[in-house]
Amino acid sequence: MLNSTAEALPTTTICNRTASSQPSNSQFSLGVLVLLAVLMVLLALVTILGNALVILAFLLDRNLRHRSNYFFLNLAISDFAVGAFCIPLYIPYGLTGKWHLGRSLCKLWLVMDYLLCTASVFNIVLISYDRFLSVTKAVSYRVQQGAASSPVVKMAAIWALAFLLYCPAVLFWELVAGCSVVPPDECYAEFFNNWYFLLCASTVEFFVPLVSVTYFNVHIFRDIHKRQRRGSVLDSEPPKSGKRQRRGSVLDSEPPKSGGLSWRFCLLPRQGLSSSEAEDSVSSLSRSWKLAGSSPTRTNSIIIKNDSSASFRVKNRSKLQRDKKIAKSLAIIVCIFAICWAPYTLLMIIRGACQGTCVHNSLYEITFWLLWLNSSLNPFLYPLCHMRFRMAFVKILCPKKFATLRSHDTPSF
Repeated sequence: MLNSTAEALPTTTICNRTASSQPSNSQFSLGVLVLLAVLMVLLALVTILGNALVILAFLLDRNLRHRSNYFFLNLAISDFAVGAFCIPLYIPYGLTGKWHLGRSLCKLWLVMDYLLCTASVFNIVLISYDRFLSVTKAVSYRVQQGAASSPVVKMAAIWALAFLLYCPAVLFWELVAGCSVVPPDECYAEFFNNWYFLLCASTVEFFVPLVSVTYFNVHIFRDIHKRQRRGSVLDSEPPKSGKRQRRGSVLDSEPPKSGGLSWRFCLLPRQGLSSSEAEDSVSSLSRSWKLAGSSPTRTNSIIIKNDSSASFRVKNRSKLQRDKKIAKSLAIIVCIFAICWAPYTLLMIIRGACQGTCVHNSLYEITFWLLWLNSSLNPFLYPLCHMRFRMAFVKILCPKKFATLRSHDTPSF
């Protein structure tokens, strides 16, 4: 294989290097080598299976095919390719310190690795932005839910931006420089020691996404806190008159003004209310009408409006609890993303500045694998925090348990 590598580069000029830019890994003992190989293969399998389950759930369950879940699918595709292509090709190189697959496959591997990891990061930002809109601008977000072209355009833009960030430099840096700094038996990007380029690229790939996701998370928490405080104030104020009660119902969530719609909201079981709560609501109305000695006419309008106001308040509390779950999941996203990407990004810049002499190769390798660990964690960070995805997973993996849950009519998230 080494001979084929040399034959693939008959016209390549190797630049003079003052120091080795990618030192070979130290010789591991057989036991350590086997242990590392098992861990690497296990990480690849977890990444492949976890993201394949997300893709399969999206394809089989039509209930998952709405706008925000397309972004989960886009993230799962990029992370699945990391586990299926990038990690397996790197395992022999990581264990032996030598690339045996030729320069052409090295270029392809570098393009795919930079593309997929960058796309994964940009998808995280897109998902966080979508959650931000669903919480802080719920009305306009629901209006745009029917636009099928919007997620497709955003998903395509993610891949285009991810490709433009690193891939042209991976493909053409050697041609512009006129020589290569990469030995025939190693595989890394030509800009590996150019810290100016690394600083600019990592700013777009890591620092801007981290600030953006943090910004979305903070504003979601602030919005939830304001709504929670406003709701507690409205609940604590006792109504002074029928006019005040009607104003309170409008302030809460603008219930419909027509009597027919009010009847429909009062008498039918509503989302966010259990069947027993709906029955109690109907029975309380019936008792009120019997005591009044009349049918639900103009004299009972205040009672109907009060019940409608209570219904909308319960619905708002349900949405507030759902938004709290979204905020907590985004907080986890920020922490995991920072833990997996910050060490690699900082060491990459430092290593480029000192030409690879101030950072030990083993430490750099650990931070490098943290990036791929993030791709294996994403299926658990996102869909498993979503009730509909969890139900789809149960339907695929445990059909009998899914049938039992359906018989109990589990509410969807």
